[in-house]
Parts: sequence; structure tokens; C-alpha cells
Amino acid sequence: MSEQIVDAQVVETNEALTKAKSFWDKNGKIVVGFLIGFFVTIGGYFGYKQFIVKPKEEKAADIIYKAQQYFQQDSARLVLEGDGTSKGVLYIISNYGGTKAANLAHYYAGVSYLKLGDFNKAIEHLKDFTTNAKQIQAAAYGVLGDAYAEAGKNDDAIDNYKKAGNTFESDEALSAEYLFRAALLSATLKKDKEALDIFKSIKEKFPKTEKAQQADKYINRISVEKADLSIN
Repeated sequence: MSEQIVDAQVVETNEALTKAKSFWDKNGKIVVGFLIGFFVTIGGYFGYKQFIVKPKEEKAADIIYKAQQYFQQDSARLVLEGDGTSKGVLYIISNYGGTKAANLAHYYAGVSYLKLGDFNKAIEHLKDFTTNAKQIQAAAYGVLGDAYAEAGKNDDAIDNYKKAGNTFESDEALSAEYLFRAALLSATLKKDKEALDIFKSIKEKFPKTEKAQQADKYINRISVEKADLSIN
């Protein structure tokens, strides 16, 4: 390698080092500040998850345990308000929002309010409950449909019954049950075409269920009524 080439490489290296030093002199504090901020943010996030979120989740889970027992015993008021010693789900919702227990508490609260006849509060809480467990979500849609129906909000009831029927079709009995409710309510509201379509879908999707057998009666009745109207 010639001396000229070596000299040229040395010059280029020195220029690069000079530019890097100049950049660092001008922006070094900014870069360091950014890196510190980045690691503080990351550390703060994991610290928040470890020392705040996790203990909050564990505490909420401990508190809801007694409410779950009352829910299984069908003691709606105790589920909501607790027994004076143990807290109810309303306390969990108010004090442990964002936790898994608080999410589940909305479901317990919604069902409990439905049993107590407070349909608007039932709707409020059931709308706030979500889960990735499709079978449970299907049941929650169904209960929400019941709450809407009791509140006289029939279109919303039908929509949620249909959601319940289509969310977890592997549970054929549950799906057929809620689709059947959607069809019955549609028929009651004289939405004959919608009712007929739903009854037929039950027959097609869930032919072995009890509701599929019952659907025949309603399909025939609606078909006859439609035929009578067309004659008149």
C-alpha cells in the first residue's frame, strides 16, 4: 500500500473523529438525557407493573373471593355490598378499577342487579364487562340481552341475544337458547322475516338441540300467518 493511500486514510479517519467529537460536543447532553429518560421510563414501567399493578391485582383478587361465594349462593345484595366484614363487588369496582377482579366484578354486579330488578344498573355493569373467554362472553351477552328485554329496550335485547348465539357456537345448547330468545322477541315485535330467519338458522346450525325441535312450531306458525296475510 503506497504512503499516499495510507496518508489519505489517516486524514479521512481524523476528519471522521473530528466530526464525531464536534457532534458529541454539541449534542452529547441531549443524547445522554434521552438515554437516561428512556431507561427511567422503561424502569418506571416495570417498577409500576411490579410494585403497583401486581399488588393491586392480588389485593383485588383476595377481596372478590367472598363476593364470589355469595354469587354462588345467589345472595345478590351481599354480592354487591358485602356483609359488613367482607367487601362487595361495588367496592372493588370503585377502588380497584383496571384490575381483572374489577372487570369480573362488573359481571357479578350486572347479574345481581338483574336479579334485584334494577335493569338499568344491570345494563351499565354488563356493558363494562369483557373477556377473551368466548363461552363466558357469550353468556354475558345473553344476560345483557335479558336486562335490555326487561328494561323494554327490545332492539338492544335482540342484538345481544344474537351476539350470545354467535359468539361461541361450540356450546350448541347455549347458542341455540339465545338465538331462540332473539327469534321469539322478534316474532313478538312482528318482525316476522327476522324471526323466521333466526329460527331457520337454529335448525341449520344446531339441529340436535331442544330449541331446534321447538323452532319447527314457530316456523310453521309464522309461515302460515304470512300466507294468510298474502291472501288477504
